[in-house]
Amino acid sequence: MKQYLAYAFGTFGHDAFYNTLSIYFMMFLTSQLFTGGADEKMVGLVTLIVVVIRIGEIMFDPMIGGVVDNTETRWGKFRPWIMAGSIVASIGLIILFSDYGGLAFNNPTLYLILLAVTFLVIDVFYSFSDIALWSMLPAISIDTKVRTRFGTASRLGSTLGAQIVIVIITPAILLFSHVFSKVPYGQQTHAGWFGYVLIVALLCSGGALITCLNIKEQDNLIRKNTQHTNLKAIFNAIKNNTQLLWIAASYFLFAFSYVVTQSLLMYYFRYRLGNVAAYTWVGVITCVLGVLSVSIYPLLERLIHRKAIYIAGIAFMLIGYVIFLFAGQNLAMVLVAVSFYFFPYPLIFLATLMTITDSVEYGQLVNGTRNESVTLSIRPLIDKLAGAASNGVVGLVAVAVGMTGNAKPGDISAAGVFKFNTFMFYIPIVLLIIAAVIFFFKVTLTEAKHAEIVKELRKRLEKQDAATPKSTLNDSQQATHVTSSTQMADSHN
Repeated sequence: MKQYLAYAFGTFGHDAFYNTLSIYFMMFLTSQLFTGGADEKMVGLVTLIVVVIRIGEIMFDPMIGGVVDNTETRWGKFRPWIMAGSIVASIGLIILFSDYGGLAFNNPTLYLILLAVTFLVIDVFYSFSDIALWSMLPAISIDTKVRTRFGTASRLGSTLGAQIVIVIITPAILLFSHVFSKVPYGQQTHAGWFGYVLIVALLCSGGALITCLNIKEQDNLIRKNTQHTNLKAIFNAIKNNTQLLWIAASYFLFAFSYVVTQSLLMYYFRYRLGNVAAYTWVGVITCVLGVLSVSIYPLLERLIHRKAIYIAGIAFMLIGYVIFLFAGQNLAMVLVAVSFYFFPYPLIFLATLMTITDSVEYGQLVNGTRNESVTLSIRPLIDKLAGAASNGVVGLVAVAVGMTGNAKPGDISAAGVFKFNTFMFYIPIVLLIIAAVIFFFKVTLTEAKHAEIVKELRKRLEKQDAATPKSTLNDSQQATHVTSSTQMADSHN
């Protein structure tokens, strides 16, 4: 239980950080920093910088996974990166949510340069922490049931972390604005945002410390089947793992749809409902439903298995979209839609995470060597790509439909509402349906097939260990070994 809680604390702060960066940075820009019509150019430039950096960093995430896989220290290969990455990224987050000492207005060019450097540093170090944190999962145990328990604990923490920021962000900003800037309660200032972001930074670094002090990786025969990974081997490990690629394709469509809708939700409350204070109820509802959803995942996995969880979860989200479309400006119906929409999200995430985790052994069977962090780097890579695309969409939509500064619901035209609904509802609906189809027909790595793969790996490695140590194999023998592994993986597929 101590280890489960330690893992949950780490993911709690980690996802509080992620949601703040991915969802609320654009809100900070458009509602606090650049609020006038003349500032639309700056919003566009910052949006472009963020999207370019995040998309450009995609190719580096597998390399970061390779660096983590190749790390050897007295503290293991994961914990140093979790701790260092979290601290540096947290400091960067505090700097990012500022006007850089007035440079945003006095010297826009220098501001944009410094912002780009800051965001790049945050993205790289957060990636190290993120990949190391989640790729610990297959290193804790090779047993699917044990992994599910740790995965459930980690997702419970991340769900609470991601949703608690929805609960506290508005009250925290208003409180700190009142305390630090001495403005009437109800007004937002830069100082208010600073206070909120400081709390998130402390949660991220503190959670990482708790995880690092209490979680250790497991040593066993299967995990010893590793070697230092060069650049070519990193991308081969991904390319040859066909199950990982199909999971990634489905999950990207799902993640993009979810993040776009979630990012636009605060705009919905502020500029469509005209009731930004009610947004706190979204956090309360999603926190309660998130705990319930994650708690029942182990039972659902035993009863109906992951594929059914994934498909049924998307069906629930589609019902939520339909309710949204009929809700209009009815707050009660909007909250019902939020409930249907969010409840299955942690279940879908866990089904994806556990399938990707099991694909470590699938890839090991295919490639002849184990690549934990390289494999698990795909999931955060997709989340960041979805977040980057979402930042681009949200920034453009906010400006295009007039949802900036102190605009009121009545200021938004009918054409603006339609554009807003297109990006918040219609496009995500289509993408979710495609994601479900891909997962249903192409992802074949079930719990039963993973158990077979583990049994085969253990049998082969025990035989290999008893006969000829792997270090004595020449390149030709290793190539033959990989070829036979690929053929056997195909038979499982």
